Amino acid sequence: MSEDSKKRGAGLSIEYGRVVKILAKRRDAVELLVELSNPAAPEKAIFYPQLGPEPIDVGDSVLLNTTAVRLGLGTGGYHFVIRRLRKGSRKTEIDAAGGHIMKLRYTPMQIRCLAAEEPQSPHHEVLAEAQSIEGMPVVVAGLHSQIAPIAAAIKAETKGKAKIVYIMNDTACLALGFSRLVAELKEKRLIDATITAGQAFGGDLEAVNIYSALLAAKKAAGADVAIIAQGPGNVGTETLFGFGSIYQGEAINAVGILGGTPVAAVRLSFADARPRHRGISEQCLVALGKVALHKSLVVLPKIEKEKLDLLQQQLADSGICQRHEVVIEEGEAGLKELQRLGVKVVSMGRGIDEDREFFLAAAAAGLAAGKQVSGS
Repeated sequence: MSEDSKKRGAGLSIEYGRVVKILAKRRDAVELLVELSNPAAPEKAIFYPQLGPEPIDVGDSVLLNTTAVRLGLGTGGYHFVIRRLRKGSRKTEIDAAGGHIMKLRYTPMQIRCLAAEEPQSPHHEVLAEAQSIEGMPVVVAGLHSQIAPIAAAIKAETKGKAKIVYIMNDTACLALGFSRLVAELKEKRLIDATITAGQAFGGDLEAVNIYSALLAAKKAAGADVAIIAQGPGNVGTETLFGFGSIYQGEAINAVGILGGTPVAAVRLSFADARPRHRGISEQCLVALGKVALHKSLVVLPKIEKEKLDLLQQQLADSGICQRHEVVIEEGEAGLKELQRLGVKVVSMGRGIDEDREFFLAAAAAGLAAGKQVSGS
């Protein structure tokens, strides 16, 4: 092996382990405790059934990707099971679900999906002709943790009648099954269906890109409102354009191109100690002020005047007020709905009590979208 190849290979940490406990099982993810080098200190791991059809049980030996945890990155402290190890070899047949679209393409873990658009899909005929989402409101958020207050506020405003479809794109976590939050929101009927777009996988429907995902939300899933947000995690580099949630601007453009009503959920905080995230996050200002070319509804929460003045000044300084329509909405109804249903939300380690304005802003965007549906 050449020295250059060795250097390239250094980006992947692979270790062997043994499953000592099953912590939790969801449809698309199994949480495990795995014994690695220190038997006295087992570590957490995730197994995705879609990527390894053989079931995992206590006592099984497994091959793990441990890269992110070893680097101390924010993956929730999980390793990821590549495969179960067993003596000899066993052929696993392709499932009968159909489909010819590959996700995680050209990697050893590429999987076959039935995309909503492809000819084998029952939705192909309607999506082959679809060109518009017919004014449907779409809330576009920067972070995964915003989807709960958004959905709760929509349901509160529409008295539970609005059908909400969550579209997860592929700029952060690719496996929808990783999200405990989405599983809980579906269980408590705050989200009615899910679509995974691009290389993301595991939704009720799969889509090739964000445009076809939006069309599938409207035409195949029957959405009244859609929410677009990346999965758990957000890439950041402390540069102006090098971050994952920049897609917020791109998604707003997609909604506009398809004839929808884009509603921007503002990422803001008065609890984050980092200057670039104080008030409205710099990432959000870039996405809305430089990337989003289509006019959208930018929603601020109703909060105390001094803080609101700062937010409005940030929007003005970044040119967002000139490009978009800025409105102020009450977000409390969304937070009350979460409390009523017992849904606990956390972002960057902070809950509602520690960072109330963050969650109020997301709920305010949900309320604005709910009003589009209810006509109020």
